[in-house]
Amino acid sequence: MWAAPQALLRRSHQEAVRVLARLGDARALPSLLAALDSDVDAWRAIQVAPYLPQAADELVPRLCDHLRRIDLSQQRTEMSANAILSALAALADPAAVPAVADTLGAAAHHGQHNITQAALKALRAFGPAAAGAQDMIRSLTAATNARVRPEAVAALWAVSGDLAEAMPLLLGLLDDHTSDAAELLGEIGPHASAALPRLRTLLVHDYDWVRLRCAAGLWEIGGEEEAPAVLDALLRAMAENPATANHVVTCLDRMGPLAAPALPLLREQLALPRRGGRFQNIDHDEELQRIGRTLIARLDPPAPGAPTVRTA
Repeated sequence: MWAAPQALLRRSHQEAVRVLARLGDARALPSLLAALDSDVDAWRAIQVAPYLPQAADELVPRLCDHLRRIDLSQQRTEMSANAILSALAALADPAAVPAVADTLGAAAHHGQHNITQAALKALRAFGPAAAGAQDMIRSLTAATNARVRPEAVAALWAVSGDLAEAMPLLLGLLDDHTSDAAELLGEIGPHASAALPRLRTLLVHDYDWVRLRCAAGLWEIGGEEEAPAVLDALLRAMAENPATANHVVTCLDRMGPLAAPALPLLREQLALPRRGGRFQNIDHDEELQRIGRTLIARLDPPAPGAPTVRTA
């Protein structure tokens, strides 16, 4: 059915399979495997493979085979390679590490910067299980490409966990690749306290995304003491640029009761017939609404016996 000669029947079946896969329903698996084995519209199967982690042992070898068959010396391979790398990262099966590491080496050799970045991101997802690729990752922390270098530093930290090696690299990134460095410093948390002075000064940066990422990093590292400055930066970013809303509410969620001053803005956002959010995407909007309602319920619970009012 996946490869049925009748176009309408084939497309209808494929769409049904993709919906099942996105719901995590294992009934989608036979058709996805058939797609990957036959290479008929395999790209459509690759897009939804990450939603079936329970079938990683069957999906990952096939995805790796597709990845190895991509000739990275040719142009226009980025979309195919990146889709597979993203799927492998999401499935997080360490069996994929050798194929991803080989792809990283080939992409770097041929100057395929976007594929190099995607391979580094995948290795980052594997963490210490990707230790065999550590030397290759380390070599790319000196890359001149604006996206490769920060991704290499992030992957090196995830794989090695060596704070003494990671911190100088991250502090060096704060000037040229501020958002990436701030996000990673936030993941490290209180152990990255050496970055606090620089992050504080960046809360007045001209670009709202830089202010937002630095504020989030500042909270993760400094905690409650940094809350007033962090909250001010988050709320300004959300008010000035609705596209930041998903990132803002995620950080507010981590701040707990200290996020209470954000209640008016959260209610205002949920009352809108259409929100901004990342790319005005439906999934992102649903996430924004879900986190927003959870925050409001937590920060301002209704009095006992009061009727519950849902925001459309």
